[in-house]
Amino acid sequence: MLDAVLTKKKVSFKLGIAVKTLVSMSVIALAVVLPQIVHIALGATGGMLLMPMYLPVLIGGCVLGLKWGLGVGVLSPIVSFLITFAVGDPMPAVTRLPYMVAELAVFAAVSGAFSGKISRNAWMAFPAVLLASVSGRCVFLIVAAIFQSVSPLTVEVVWSQIQAGLPALVAQAVAVPSIVMGLSLIIDRKSDEK
Repeated sequence: MLDAVLTKKKVSFKLGIAVKTLVSMSVIALAVVLPQIVHIALGATGGMLLMPMYLPVLIGGCVLGLKWGLGVGVLSPIVSFLITFAVGDPMPAVTRLPYMVAELAVFAAVSGAFSGKISRNAWMAFPAVLLASVSGRCVFLIVAAIFQSVSPLTVEVVWSQIQAGLPALVAQAVAVPSIVMGLSLIIDRKSDEK
């Protein structure tokens, strides 16, 4: 979606990279801060139930596209871990970090693969988010199955976490496309004004 806007505005390559970097950093910052707010308000179980890091990552994928979205998906849990580790209470926990990196990378890459279609038809954000959510959760389950002999996250534990997070995924399947469509309308209006 952002690529289409930058191309339409005939933005130079350097400026385009700067804009994408700024947007990516903003999405990552939101992916770090939002879980902290949820954990403060609702405790550790709030994070598992609401999945607050997933929301900005899905938005980032839809807006930034596959490559930049993938970067946001990989970096968000790593940056969150490093910042929160520095203050003594790492989130995500070290045992969950590799799983979240894989899962969020898939969330962002799949939603990002739809970015071009979303720029032409904002309604495409709905299938983008649904497919990204299902794909990401499947990857989470597959990675758990592969590594369950060396990890505390067994298939049963992961399956229970997937079930617990299902209401959040449903809410995000509505919220993210609505936000992306809103951003698309704002961008279109600004383009028409100039």
